[in-house]
Amino acid sequence: MKKLSLLKRTLLACLCLCMILPLAGCGETKMSQRTVFAMDTVMTLTAYGNNAERGLTAAQGVIQSLNDMLDPDIETSTTYAINHANGGNVSISGQVSNMLSTAQTVYRHSGGALDLTIYPVIQRWGFDSGRYYVPTDEELWVDLARKAFDQMTLTSFPSSGSYAVAFPAGTEISFGAVAKGCASDNAIRAMRNVGVTSGIVSLGGNVQTLGVKPDGSLWNIAVQDPNNTASYVGVLSLGETAVITSGTYQRFFIQNGKTYHHLLSPETGRPVNNTLKSVTIVCEDGTLADCLSTAMFVLGQSKCLNFWRQYNGKDMNFDMVLVNTDNEVICTKGLIEKFTLTNKSYTLRYVE
Repeated sequence: MKKLSLLKRTLLACLCLCMILPLAGCGETKMSQRTVFAMDTVMTLTAYGNNAERGLTAAQGVIQSLNDMLDPDIETSTTYAINHANGGNVSISGQVSNMLSTAQTVYRHSGGALDLTIYPVIQRWGFDSGRYYVPTDEELWVDLARKAFDQMTLTSFPSSGSYAVAFPAGTEISFGAVAKGCASDNAIRAMRNVGVTSGIVSLGGNVQTLGVKPDGSLWNIAVQDPNNTASYVGVLSLGETAVITSGTYQRFFIQNGKTYHHLLSPETGRPVNNTLKSVTIVCEDGTLADCLSTAMFVLGQSKCLNFWRQYNGKDMNFDMVLVNTDNEVICTKGLIEKFTLTNKSYTLRYVE
């Protein structure tokens, strides 16, 4: 979540990982649309009906509030307070508590594939600032030694409805792997609360829908082609849900002819190197989907499919679209009637 001075770099380098295809059959229903820059991302908010403008204003307010709350560089933010608490308790909102709780669940189930406390590693690489650098093993060892997500203490106080969190001294966190999922959840909720029944938000690689299209048909959401970001591999036809993608092509830099992407392994501190090019999660809970998209990418194809087989329908409900280096698109069985392959450069396979 960088400052507005990074807008030009973001516009050039951070393309949406999921694209909303042109809407058809919406009739005379009023559409309102707004572009917002927050969380280092260009966002598009769309709402339909008489309450559309009110809905967009409410959604924009929620997103901006979360941006200010989670930006580690803003001294009044929750993230800044956590990172400078020196082991003490920090009062947090219910939204932050939910993000931390959801991320901790994914952390535990995935064996640490999602770890919000690798912020020092992210800083070392320069993915937070754009001042890119390839660290030495020694530097990464120092940063990785500060991981402590398994030592987080999250406390709720039911009588007052408040929450607090504490990490060991020296721990620094980033909400980058979950913030936009939380923002899309709350943006949709804000639109619904003012009477919007049909809308869609696109927050970079995060797309979340409210209801269905005004004519009653499903939303068409394209999954981007990792080999050609101006195109897509296929289309998802969905009702109200979140569609969140993590891919190697969202943010990267090239040094000495080698490409380094932003999806870092919490184990090695280096960009994940496996057969996946992108992971798209389809899940009603945007916060959970955002956490899962990162964790499943880090796990790799085989382990993330085993994760889905183990936990889907039990502790969590989600489906996946995987795109791998063999130009294969792999969909879990819940998407059999919802995903259509449109790119002939790829082959499609469903798994159970």
